[in-house]
Amino acid sequence: MKLLDSLHRWTGGLIGLLLALLGLTGTILLHRDAWVMLPNAGDVQVQDTAVLARTTQRLMQGDGPQPRAITYAGADFGLDRLAFADGGGAYVTQAGDPVARWDSQWQRPELWLSDLHQHLFAGDAGETVIGIAGLCGLFFVVSGTVLWWRTRRTFEWRLWPARMTRPAIVRHHRDLGIVVAPLLALSLVTGAVLVFRPLSAVLLGPGAPQEIDRRLAAPKVPMRSLGADLDWAAMIVQARARFPDAEVRSLSLPRGESGLITLRMRGPGEWLPNGRTTVWFAADSGRIVATRDAAALPARVRGYNLLYPLHAAKVGGLAFRLVMSLSGLALSLLGTLAVWTFWFRRPVRRGS
Repeated sequence: MKLLDSLHRWTGGLIGLLLALLGLTGTILLHRDAWVMLPNAGDVQVQDTAVLARTTQRLMQGDGPQPRAITYAGADFGLDRLAFADGGGAYVTQAGDPVARWDSQWQRPELWLSDLHQHLFAGDAGETVIGIAGLCGLFFVVSGTVLWWRTRRTFEWRLWPARMTRPAIVRHHRDLGIVVAPLLALSLVTGAVLVFRPLSAVLLGPGAPQEIDRRLAAPKVPMRSLGADLDWAAMIVQARARFPDAEVRSLSLPRGESGLITLRMRGPGEWLPNGRTTVWFAADSGRIVATRDAAALPARVRGYNLLYPLHAAKVGGLAFRLVMSLSGLALSLLGTLAVWTFWFRRPVRRGS
């Protein structure tokens, strides 16, 4: 037990601030649709096929630069978002009228906060560091629960330490930690599995990572150049005809060696904000190459698709966002005070 206590304290002292940062940024991002205040951001979502087709044609074949991706307005945010090849982007109304334009993510706080939370501004390397931190956080939840059991008779619910002394902070840390442990476990498990997909085997059974990779992969087709005069409106109409009950969520141009235009849709019952229901079009002609109905995916793949909506509180409305906000704020408080007590509030050793 003494070794477990030492591991808990030392690991917390070393990465507590990173976990606190992830908890704080995650909490802010849970409510991004509420604090991104732009004209028309509160517009009601439009999913009329004719409007979507007309707007898509205008955006993809208009006078300005062609976006490499469009994320269509949702139920909680009434603007379409464009991403350009040079790293810039724009918000436009659901009719395609410009609202805001930026040349770098640093001009939009919601974008750089998202990059900080997901990648620490360091791309794939930062994402790996975050995944490791998530696993360490899960170790804290398990070890902290074990260590708390010895002191359970002194439990007292407090949002803040009774005094800013080391004993009071440690007691508060243990008692607050046990209260929010289930929420922290949910946040940390879902986050870690999203970073390290092989860990899905622990949740979903042996072979799950391979099945997920196989069933979520795009079809393999020869690389094709993007056609100059594609009928983007027709693509929307064809996709809606194939999945009439699904929301049109995003359109992406080919990347890397791909020769496919990807249209993602959100079918009934899907929790994932952009859905996994997908229509792929040939980049040179705009004809349909393949489709995927998310409702027909195997159970383990559907289970994997639930992780992000749970992690980011994309289901359950405001009530669940507030619950997950408690998880993020608690993680931030626990991590910050853990570092402070470990490095700056350590007990003074008396001489013999």
